[in-house]
Amino acid sequence: MDGRDSAKVGRLVEAYLRQTEREKSVHLQRAPFRDNDELPAIYQAEAARPSASYAGASVYLAELGSAAVGVAVVKRAAGAMEIKRLWADPGARGRGVGSALLDAVLQEHQGLVRLSVWDWRDAAMRLYLARGFIRVPSWDERPRLVCMERAAASA
Repeated sequence: MDGRDSAKVGRLVEAYLRQTEREKSVHLQRAPFRDNDELPAIYQAEAARPSASYAGASVYLAELGSAAVGVAVVKRAAGAMEIKRLWADPGARGRGVGSALLDAVLQEHQGLVRLSVWDWRDAAMRLYLARGFIRVPSWDERPRLVCMERAAASA
């Protein structure tokens, strides 16, 4: 990804991570996460240096006009392709951005695809179920994180 795309990906990933931290505050009963709070250290590099963080990953960037409005990041993990990030800017929701990103990922990666999603993200869960993902035993110990897989596409 070039410098301009890297900056766009970084902004979208940061927005995703910040929204996730705000949601965790509510759903996991943690201390409030405010707009000026720093991201947890484990996530800072993703937002600040996505080119380095996502080296070897497939990165999809959705744009409407000249505005970057969505991102998906897919990495190989445990014999499958894992969707690590899938985010549509809230201002672009309802316009098919998340669906288009997911469809692009599934078209390119027709083997086993897996992902995890917080159980309170109902719209995301509905999208994944509609695309053939099923719940599977968790590979992640975090409470309320749902693990899902989609079997390889048939020939």
